[in-house]
Amino acid sequence: MFDIGDDLAYASARRSKTAGAAGLTDRPAGEGVPAPGEVPDRGGAMTVAGDPVARREFAVLLGEFRRTAVLVPLDEAGDLWSAEQGGVRWICAFSDEAALARFARVRGEAGREWAYRAVLGARLLDVMVPLLPGPAGVALDAGSEDGGMLFPPVAGIVPDAVAVDLGGL
Repeated sequence: MFDIGDDLAYASARRSKTAGAAGLTDRPAGEGVPAPGEVPDRGGAMTVAGDPVARREFAVLLGEFRRTAVLVPLDEAGDLWSAEQGGVRWICAFSDEAALARFARVRGEAGREWAYRAVLGARLLDVMVPLLPGPAGVALDAGSEDGGMLFPPVAGIVPDAVAVDLGGL
C-alpha cells in the first residue's frame, strides 16, 4: 500500500475477467468511488441535438476521451465500478487521481482504499459497454465542480449494436 497523504491511500488491485477484456493496465488503488448502484445527478446535461457548434465541441471532447487513459475504480469483485441511473448502467471513470480524490472527499470516503485500473476511453466505449447488460455509457468525473461529462449509449458514441435511441440526443 502506498500512502499519498491527505488521508488517501492506494493498494494493489487484481485483474478481473472484464478488466482483461478491456485491456486495462495495472495501477495502484484509487482514492474513492461512488457507492455501488449510485451515479450522482448531473443536472443540466449538455444537449447537442440541433446545435452544430455544440455537436462539434462534443465531437472534440469525445475524441479526446477516446484517446485518453482514465481511471476506473474496481468493485469488491474486481470488476469495473458501474452504477445505474435512469435505466442506464454507467461505468464510472475519472480523468486523474485528483478527480477521484475530490469525489472520495465529497462522499466522505477519502480514507478508504479503492482499487482502480487505467483504461483508454475508447476501450470503455467499444469493448466494455457492449459487455454490460442493457444500455450502458460512461460517466466521467462524477462529483466534479462542473458536474463531469456523460457519454451516453447512443450511436456515434458506443457501437451501433448496443446504441439506444434517447430521443435525438
